[in-house]
Amino acid sequence: MAAKKNKNKKKAADRKKAADASKKITENRKARHKYEILQQIECGVVLIGSEVKSLREGSISLNEAYVRIEKGELWLIGADIAEYRQASFWNHKPKRSRKLLVNRKELDKLTEKSLTQGMTLVPLAMYFNARGLVKVLVGVCRGKKLHDKRESNKQTDAKREMDRQMKSANRR
Repeated sequence: MAAKKNKNKKKAADRKKAADASKKITENRKARHKYEILQQIECGVVLIGSEVKSLREGSISLNEAYVRIEKGELWLIGADIAEYRQASFWNHKPKRSRKLLVNRKELDKLTEKSLTQGMTLVPLAMYFNARGLVKVLVGVCRGKKLHDKRESNKQTDAKREMDRQMKSANRR
C-alpha cells in the first residue's frame, strides 16, 4: 500500500514539473490589442540549431510577424529571431520564413476560416512546451475597430480601478 502512495506522489510531482516546464519565450501583446481573437491553435516550428539557442536567450520579436498559408503549408513570416553570437558562420538569417507544423485537419479548418473576409492568422505567443519543443500559438483574428479598442480600454481601466479599491479596502 505504501508503494502505491509513493507512485501516486511521484506521478503528481511529474505532472507539476510538466506544467511548470512550459516556458514562455515571448508574447505578441500588440496582437491582443489590435485584434479580436476568435480561435487559438498550437503549432510546432521547423527551426535550426542556432535559432533554438537564440530562443533560449529570449531574443525574438513577434511584433511584425504574421502567418500565411502557401501551397497547403503554414508559414511564419516576419518573426525576427536574432542571430546567435557563438554560431559564427553557421548562423541563420534573422527574418527568414519558418514552416509551422500542424495536422492536416487543423490546417483545413484554418484555411477555411482565414479565407473568410476580414480574418487574419496572427502569432500570439511562442514558448517551450513540457518536452522542450518550441511551439507557436496562432490565433484566427478579426481586426478591431477604433470603438472596439476604446471599449476594451475602458474595461481594463475599470478592472484596474476595482482592483485598486479592493487592495486599499483590504489594507484597512
